[in-house]
Amino acid sequence: MSFKTTKEIIEDGDIVVLYLNPSNMHSLEVKEKIFNKKGELIDNMFHTTYGALRVVSLIGQKYGSKVKLSRGWAYVLQPTPELWTLTLPHRTQIIYSPDISLIIHLMELRPGSTVIETGTGSGSLSHSLIRAIRPSGHLYTFDFHEQRVSIASTEFKNHGLSDFVTLKERDVCLEGFGDELRDRIDAVFLDLPHPWLAIEHAIVALKQTGGKLCFFSPCIEQVQRTCAQLICKGFIELLTYECLQREMNVQYKSLPVLDLECLKYKQANEDIVQKDEKGKQEEKLLTVTHAHSLPGHTGFITIAVLPPSYARK
Repeated sequence: MSFKTTKEIIEDGDIVVLYLNPSNMHSLEVKEKIFNKKGELIDNMFHTTYGALRVVSLIGQKYGSKVKLSRGWAYVLQPTPELWTLTLPHRTQIIYSPDISLIIHLMELRPGSTVIETGTGSGSLSHSLIRAIRPSGHLYTFDFHEQRVSIASTEFKNHGLSDFVTLKERDVCLEGFGDELRDRIDAVFLDLPHPWLAIEHAIVALKQTGGKLCFFSPCIEQVQRTCAQLICKGFIELLTYECLQREMNVQYKSLPVLDLECLKYKQANEDIVQKDEKGKQEEKLLTVTHAHSLPGHTGFITIAVLPPSYARK
């Protein structure tokens, strides 16, 4: 239940993040026994590059503690939506934290918001949406894949989030979101191959006072077709974003310093013998450069506003 509230002590059944280094983290469920691939109940031992950890030994320790492995050390952290995104088991392609933060900002989510998400997938975005709208808001999330729905439902329950989310197996493009959500929703998020097919259903679900529709698409052709449909249905203020990261390296470098007096003298006496390279002055300066490799395109994020019902006519 460690996603629900901030805790100090690790308890039986908690989900924890075992941190080895920034590129090596693992999410673990703290329990004494687990089933192996043969269906046999065995001791819960987790193996890493720095040795093994007896997971049940974490019970009673503080979050943030340094824990001993058989050949090294690791830190045990309380999970957050950002850490869960980095460590969750992938069942589909997921949306990562830079795009998630922009999506939540564009939909203007806050505690008390009622939101629809289509394409639950691996639950990466779902956890961040729930954190943004709880304790008084609610997330309705849909996926057409039976197995993904079953696994995600178990994860929400194990993470202590069941009170804030309703998960349903449904093809929303064909069936919509259900009459029970008519005129109840503040914002709709679509992560679908054909988001334009769900626009009519989103209009039915959004409140009469208006609301926001956001969708994520990897291809610009999907964006163009969906935006054309949104405009036809009365949506306004359409904006499309591409969130690209630029990592900056800040470090000291030794750089040559230009001697202006010497340069002025050389220009006046062109036949002067130039200084030896070893005689050049250098100074250590703080510099900023871009990383050699940068994350590339993930997808286009489009936000649109459905005005109040009286202004749609």
